[in-house]
Amino acid sequence: MASYLLADSGSTKTDWCLLRKGKKPLRFSTQGINPYLQGKEAIAALLKAELPWDNKKYAADHLHYFGAGAANPEKQKFLCDILKAHFGIKKTEVAGDMVAAARALCGDKPGVVCILGTGSASCYYNGKKIVEQRPSLGYIAGDEGGGNYMGKRILQYYAYGTFDAELKMGFEMRFGSDIREIINTLYHQPSPNRYLASLVILLKENRGHYMVENIIEDCLNDFFHTSILKHRNSWNLPLYFSGSVAYEFRDILESLCGQYELEIGNVIKSPMEGLIKYYKSKL
Repeated sequence: MASYLLADSGSTKTDWCLLRKGKKPLRFSTQGINPYLQGKEAIAALLKAELPWDNKKYAADHLHYFGAGAANPEKQKFLCDILKAHFGIKKTEVAGDMVAAARALCGDKPGVVCILGTGSASCYYNGKKIVEQRPSLGYIAGDEGGGNYMGKRILQYYAYGTFDAELKMGFEMRFGSDIREIINTLYHQPSPNRYLASLVILLKENRGHYMVENIIEDCLNDFFHTSILKHRNSWNLPLYFSGSVAYEFRDILESLCGQYELEIGNVIKSPMEGLIKYYKSKL
């Protein structure tokens, strides 16, 4: 009888779920894992501290890990070795977060699948596998529409004096006013992409302000231009979205889809519920 440990990992957060036939799913949560930003020791230490594993208590014979930065074969082996060592599960699969989003959102149907979380990505899924995926340049040179991309815009608006008094005060109350300290955090502390994405809360808390709405729409529109509109199937199939940014600003996504005469499908915060449904059918 099969049992599954599932993991859906972004750069900020990892959702875990243990599926066993006849038992209630067990949910866990840890910090995010990204093999491009964290080394072996850091990931191993994170798992040991936040998700210690007892194979007798939580027996599983399959581990399916889907994560940011996990589409690269070299990184897949890197992560697979770490996961096998920590959980002791021989049948371990590591795949990119796009695979998780596609299975969770589309099931066996085709669609254009987009991720808008800390970072961003998109692909064409034919109902069985990913056929075409737009390249990701990461948080330094890409991730249009993602949380860290919006965070850069927020930081620029504050540092360059573009924000009005209301938003300037809101920024300083949450993140401080010492630009030198902000720069130090950005360039000399771990996970700068997470720090940039954390600034997005300023947008969430100030919806309706014209500058906030402009930032959100401009950043998401950049994602449409650099990613969605490059897929020829975007005009033939529904667009599906997963991720915290997509879910929070789904009204803007719906508006942009209307402007470009595109059909929008489901918008979900996390693919875990869809993955649970998918793998429950295999128990």
